[in-house]
Amino acid sequence: MLNRFTGFLRRNESKENNQTEIDILLKKIDFSRLPVHVAIIMDGNGRWANRRGLPRAFGHRAGVESLRDIVKICSELKIKVLTVYAFSTENWKRPQEEVNVLMDLLVEYLNDETEELCKNGVRINPIGRLQDMPVQTLEALRMAAERSRNNDGLILNVAVNYGGRTEIIDAVRAIAAKVKDDSLNLEQVDDKVISNSLYTAGQPDPDLLIRPSGDFRISNFLLWQLAYTEFWLTNVLWPDFRRVHLLEAIVEYQRRERRFGGLKSGRTS
Repeated sequence: MLNRFTGFLRRNESKENNQTEIDILLKKIDFSRLPVHVAIIMDGNGRWANRRGLPRAFGHRAGVESLRDIVKICSELKIKVLTVYAFSTENWKRPQEEVNVLMDLLVEYLNDETEELCKNGVRINPIGRLQDMPVQTLEALRMAAERSRNNDGLILNVAVNYGGRTEIIDAVRAIAAKVKDDSLNLEQVDDKVISNSLYTAGQPDPDLLIRPSGDFRISNFLLWQLAYTEFWLTNVLWPDFRRVHLLEAIVEYQRRERRFGGLKSGRTS
């Protein structure tokens, strides 16, 4: 089970998890201006394992520990929405053995964590082309969503078999169907209609996108929703990513002035 890796991971924790550093960061944060929606591309599991001479599966398992920690701190901070990129539509191209590991890990995580997540008020919301997932994985996703659907704490969007382009395609198809059956006029189609046709309908767009691993790309993630999102990139690999890094991202986020296409405060030209 996942917990058998906890000791291994704790023996390899670095100074970033020092409680003093966390306390310093917490003092820098304005809790009245926290991001409402945080999105994370959980990247770097394979590289983490390769650097240690371990199979890639160990990297994915280690990444689950990071997910557990980040979900917990987001819930503690009262962040409203956390979206994690767990498995993309392109990830099916990976070796079948690795795909099987990822599917098994997802089922294992949901089976192990749903009860605890529910105790903390977390609502699990799978997003993506779920109908194309393996039966066992789909059932675990549906059960977790059903068990947590009445929770009113953190919304945990788990993006599986997800692609930003396929999400937009699915939204366009849904809108076209409404236009075709006359339940929607073509002239009524605007950004709000499109937003309400996405997998994240009814949720605010991400305020902050975090990408570990040092890569500078969005990898087909939340293409519509990221229009005015603040990005925070780090060379830390996902299995090493802990709450201290999330707090660093929030501190940096709060230093920025979000303009949404406008000018800085006080500027007129």
